[in-house]
Amino acid sequence: MADLADVAKHQVNFHLFANDSQIYLHCRISEASSAVSKVEDCISVIGHWMSANRLKLNADKTELLWVGSRHNLASLRGCTPSLQLGKDVIRARDHVRLLGVTVETDLSLGKHVSSVCKMCFFWLRQLRRVSHSLDTESLKTLVHAFVTSRVYYCNSVLASSPKTITDELQRVLNAAARLISGTSNLVRSRSVTAAP
Repeated sequence: MADLADVAKHQVNFHLFANDSQIYLHCRISEASSAVSKVEDCISVIGHWMSANRLKLNADKTELLWVGSRHNLASLRGCTPSLQLGKDVIRARDHVRLLGVTVETDLSLGKHVSSVCKMCFFWLRQLRRVSHSLDTESLKTLVHAFVTSRVYYCNSVLASSPKTITDELQRVLNAAARLISGTSNLVRSRSVTAAP
């Protein structure tokens, strides 16, 4: 994959990972067609490099995401440019997954946080079922392995996120703390209703 960095220098920016490559560039709305051409040319060059190295570009796993402000994206709605890769047409999506983080067209992370919370609450329910069979240290280890590690994974992307987003993750952490400490929602709700 190291040689691919030299191939990908085709008027685009890129990130290369062990089994994932991301090509991106910045353009104005008026330059969208030329941006698509640049990306198609780059992918074509990469495809030839891959063929020469007995590899295959998987068009089924190729995704296209147009990112911008809601205003700019609204002006593209009628004719969102797609990629033509040989016989395959890659249409723009409303979100993609980048290294485990779901990114939407307006760079909001609502879907990502919802997905993380859903998975964490699933594991908290599973762990609650077996918690009576575990000592506190074992329960802490399992909660960290299945819950808090998911919350903390790539959490730097949440910097400057709205409070509504971070509150969802805080609810997960509160539920995890209640599971480990053996307290329940009832204790908290009673103390809230008892306040004047």
